[in-house]
Amino acid sequence: MTLAFTLDPDLTPGLRAEIVDLWTDVTNAGGAVGFVAPVTADRVRTTADEEFEGLAPHGPDHLLVGRDPQDGRLAAVLFLTSLRFDLMDHWRLLKRVMVHPAFQGRGYGAELLAEAARTARTWGLAGLKLTLRGGLGLETFYGRCGYTETGRVPGAIRVAPGDDRDDVTMWLDLR
Repeated sequence: MTLAFTLDPDLTPGLRAEIVDLWTDVTNAGGAVGFVAPVTADRVRTTADEEFEGLAPHGPDHLLVGRDPQDGRLAAVLFLTSLRFDLMDHWRLLKRVMVHPAFQGRGYGAELLAEAARTARTWGLAGLKLTLRGGLGLETFYGRCGYTETGRVPGAIRVAPGDDRDDVTMWLDLR
């Protein structure tokens, strides 16, 4: 099955709540999306609201959502973020790449990344960049999706005292 994608959907209170719930569930299942489990929806909502502020049509960032084709539930989300710097306006940063745990293992993550790349190509962008928390094997997944590791800062992410992880940068060349 293929996800049903929407770019820049109407950010209703209901959709905001769905995204916060998905983000909370992803984090609490071990996902590396800006928090360390356990996390509450209230804690996620604060960060989510900051992400929502920069979204089109009022800001330069974009939201891509994917819904399960069978039941319409929100299954996947990512933000295509501008660096708000003219010299870097030819590419975007992917943030908060998330697939709900109930939908993982179906290829939805790869579909989400492929849709982001298709969208970026229609905008004439040269590439997509993302960063990830090392130590979880995410480099392998993104590599299978065409991304190349371009940098690594050892120990830049402190998950807990004594548990530092690398901040890994990956790039997808769209040219």
